Amino acid sequence: MITIWGRTNSVNVQKVLWCCDELVLPYERIDAGMQFGRNNEPQYLAMNPTGRIPTLVDGDFVLWESNSILRYLVMQYGPSSPLYPNEPKQRASIDRWLDWSLSTLQPAERPVFWALVRTPAAGRDEAKLAADLEAVALLWKLVDTHLQGRFFLEGEKCTLADVVIGAYAKRWFGLDGIERPSLPNLERWYSRLATRAGFKKYVDFPLT
Repeated sequence: MITIWGRTNSVNVQKVLWCCDELVLPYERIDAGMQFGRNNEPQYLAMNPTGRIPTLVDGDFVLWESNSILRYLVMQYGPSSPLYPNEPKQRASIDRWLDWSLSTLQPAERPVFWALVRTPAAGRDEAKLAADLEAVALLWKLVDTHLQGRFFLEGEKCTLADVVIGAYAKRWFGLDGIERPSLPNLERWYSRLATRAGFKKYVDFPLT
């Protein structure tokens, strides 16, 4: 049995759980991080020295970094799945989005998420928040442009690119009290993802 350590309101845990659902892959999950603690305890740090979540345990194999976990799950348990095709150009195109999510999108969206979801209104820097929102909107405009004429980010089937970027998209569309630019391609794509069982089960919840 696969074990996944991490709390369900973490975007990086959510995308791993969503992937498991797409693969119809059973697992056990153990709460860790923030209010649950555990991620700074010796047992956890022996598995994952970064102290972050999620961590995957599969028998005697331990893996951390969420996007690495996603790739492993598909290669190990769904090698014929369209989530991560074997064709090098397709795989490279998917990897580009996975890399971009961590190098560019997450660092930009995190300050907005923390300011609006995890910081009381009285403690917010409104000028910084406005600038951060503008920066994130530009990134989503990039995705919107890419989605012109496409059903999914890469090809006609849902891939890991959609799982990863889709989980972050919830943190954009789920924010209250902000004005979002009209991005019709992004909105159409997001509506399509929102019908998937894994998204409904693990992602489509109020942000906390």
